[in-house]
Amino acid sequence: LKAVHRALDLLMIYVTHDQTEALTFADQVVVMEGGQVLQVGTPAELFERPDHTFVGHFIGSPGMNLLPAAVSGMEARVDGHALPLAGRYAPLSAGRIEVGVRPDFVALTDGPGLPVQVDRIDDLGRVRLARVRLGGHKMVATVPPDAVLDGTEARVRIDPARIHVYADSRRVAPL
Repeated sequence: LKAVHRALDLLMIYVTHDQTEALTFADQVVVMEGGQVLQVGTPAELFERPDHTFVGHFIGSPGMNLLPAAVSGMEARVDGHALPLAGRYAPLSAGRIEVGVRPDFVALTDGPGLPVQVDRIDDLGRVRLARVRLGGHKMVATVPPDAVLDGTEARVRIDPARIHVYADSRRVAPL
């Protein structure tokens, strides 16, 4: 279909529930839930800057880690753990406040980081994913190729530039 689309150079609308098909085939993707358009963008835009928590969780495999948080200034707090943010935010207190970060930008580390409990490691061949808990919240992190785990306690490093803040499921821009 992609070859036919390019050869004919016509506008095509393709409807699918398969995110891999949509992201592979489309120049622009429309993500809907319950009859509502949540976001329109390129596959890269949907992956890198999901405007809604549903988009963050639906696009990518595994989906975005979403954690309840208290956000103020350049810091988010999750179960008492401080996560530095790349931008400054007004204090957010109304509604459900969450931070979201893709597993691609959360890595187990031997150095400084947030303490987590490791539930299991999934070896997918090209990548290993750690199923971890930060406080009482489940997350997925990547395991660097040279990482050696000793027990169930570990630390994760999260890239602050890749953390998104959400209020009532909608992405909030920094000040």
